[in-house]
Amino acid sequence: MDVKEVKIEVFIPKEYVEALREELNKANACRVGNYDNCISVWEVKGYWRPLEGADPYLGKVGEVFEGEECKVEARCKIEYVKDAIKAIRKVHPYEEPVYNIVPIINDWFE
Repeated sequence: MDVKEVKIEVFIPKEYVEALREELNKANACRVGNYDNCISVWEVKGYWRPLEGADPYLGKVGEVFEGEECKVEARCKIEYVKDAIKAIRKVHPYEEPVYNIVPIINDWFE
């Protein structure tokens, strides 16, 4: 199967969503047909516990933290994925940005 596009999922604090959209757009990572700046955003609740040696953006080492963040989704052509990951790392405030790259196989069925 030849994957041509992926869905990028990023979990990020709400105040960084606009900057993320702008950087992903510069990386050609949120284009659909003749449109750009195409993202979807959901407010979600996340949980994490920073372990020894971590430098957390939020929370304290050794304690489970519950925080509000956003899940951002964008489509991206496979050739722009590396640039999109660089854009995520540029904007993201977390020590370990949480993102997923998921293959899109829509055209496989056409």
